[in-house]
Amino acid sequence: MLALLPLTLALALALPAEGFLTKNINSVDAEVLALLGPGFISAPRPGKLAYSCPKCAEEPIIGIEFGRQVDGTEGRVRSGETKIEDLEKQCQARSPECRLTALDAGPAVGWVSSYELGSSKGATAILILNGDLLTIRSLANDAATARGNIDKLLPLLREKVIGPPPAA
Repeated sequence: MLALLPLTLALALALPAEGFLTKNINSVDAEVLALLGPGFISAPRPGKLAYSCPKCAEEPIIGIEFGRQVDGTEGRVRSGETKIEDLEKQCQARSPECRLTALDAGPAVGWVSSYELGSSKGATAILILNGDLLTIRSLANDAATARGNIDKLLPLLREKVIGPPPAA
């Protein structure tokens, strides 16, 4: 039995750590809709949430999606090998006006990009924890609304989906 102990420990250490608190983002649909406020409508699908406000002057559209990101980006960002400035340069290669800023994402690594998309303005938040990926996309007629909707949703999503920061 003791002979199996090293193998058991090796397997336990090789298993990936837990990711987000929940992978069921649909569980927060009603809370997100309430937080966004009057005029917003919801169109949830498994693993995806979509919101719009057709009568709002800024014409916001918001999407929240769960996925996986296991290409090593999270580790490179955590270690500092890849910096926000590096990610911003990649984004600017596709869209010169793109700007990136780091996010306080609790235990996850995260950043938000701001960009133009036709006549609309967009902001996309990327949050990664042990391979779990949460993407929040926000489009609107103006940049402040696009980014503001992400900032409005982040506290709720950190609490209910991502989870608390690790204990010190």
